[in-house]
Amino acid sequence: MKKSITPNQIKQNNLSLIYHYIYKNEKVSQQDISYDLRLSRPTVTANLNAMEQEGLICKNGQIDTEFVGRKASAYSIVANHRISIGVEILRKEVKMIAVDLYGRQMARAAAEIAYEYAASYFKAVCENILEFKDSLGVEEGQLLGIGFAMQALISPDRQKVLYGEILSCTGLSIEEFTRHLPYPCAFIHDADSAAVSEMWVSPELSDAFYLSLSRHLGAAVISRGEILTGKHGHNSTIEHIQLEPHGALCYCGRRGCMDTLCSLSALLEEQESPDDFFEKVRGKEPDFLRRWDEFLGNLARAVNLLHLIYDTDFILGGYLAQYLREDDLAALYEKIRELTPFSEAQDFLRISKMPRHNITIGAALPFVQAFLNETAWQ
Repeated sequence: MKKSITPNQIKQNNLSLIYHYIYKNEKVSQQDISYDLRLSRPTVTANLNAMEQEGLICKNGQIDTEFVGRKASAYSIVANHRISIGVEILRKEVKMIAVDLYGRQMARAAAEIAYEYAASYFKAVCENILEFKDSLGVEEGQLLGIGFAMQALISPDRQKVLYGEILSCTGLSIEEFTRHLPYPCAFIHDADSAAVSEMWVSPELSDAFYLSLSRHLGAAVISRGEILTGKHGHNSTIEHIQLEPHGALCYCGRRGCMDTLCSLSALLEEQESPDDFFEKVRGKEPDFLRRWDEFLGNLARAVNLLHLIYDTDFILGGYLAQYLREDDLAALYEKIRELTPFSEAQDFLRISKMPRHNITIGAALPFVQAFLNETAWQ
């Protein structure tokens, strides 16, 4: 026997339909909503009034209609009705970014706090987060949650660090932060966080291999619009694939891992900034061109190996993405062509569409997505 739908369920469904329609189209008229969703004008009017009173939407000027000489009131969602904060935990600093319901950056800040597995550290980080939150002028209830991007593998429930050799944070619990923060908090692997940002700005993205080319190498496999974490939580940890058994020492204790060849740490010298390095590369200084060519050669080896296993598009992201150009891709394709047994089309590499702040923003986005996945009526 089929269950009947209650009037309240119909009301909630209409609210959600209208809210998401406005969200998707950003600025719409009552007539647009009624026509496209096939809802009666009284139903639309009642729901718009209810959502406006709740602060979910607002009138946003006027918009042209199909009626000559008439303009209708336009409606938009209140983008900061709910916000989320992303935090990136690094060895020497903490980065923070607040985003609205469109994932747009509202504000960002950084604090120089050297990481240590100590109560004083977690308290200091949380104090900075709360100061940052207060600077936004948001009211209690607006903040959906705080995501912490970690250079570490994270448990499926996002509450614990499973493997964190870079910061020596294996076993770290989210409780170290939640005891100081009265908001939902969760960890996220930094490479996954960057991939989340990429999917946010490319909603059509279904399958891809995301390479996070940052201070350390990371990766994420995107399949059917979702990030695959694997059976034991260490899916896509390509940074520990060994390319040179007698190569440089990796933080995992082995030698010649991809991280020692394809990360910014491998490319740059101590105290050297990416800005300075690429200024010299683009200025065609021989020594820097040689180092860049060597790096691209190692990256080509890694990409070729991975592409033989997973024939899909590869996205070059992470901190390095903002410095990449199309001629760099051309050089990379040429090096891959020399390695692969196949006649590869030059169509599977692309530069990230979210080259800046991707990790920090990505840490905030799961809370926004969860809100949007709900009825949007709180």
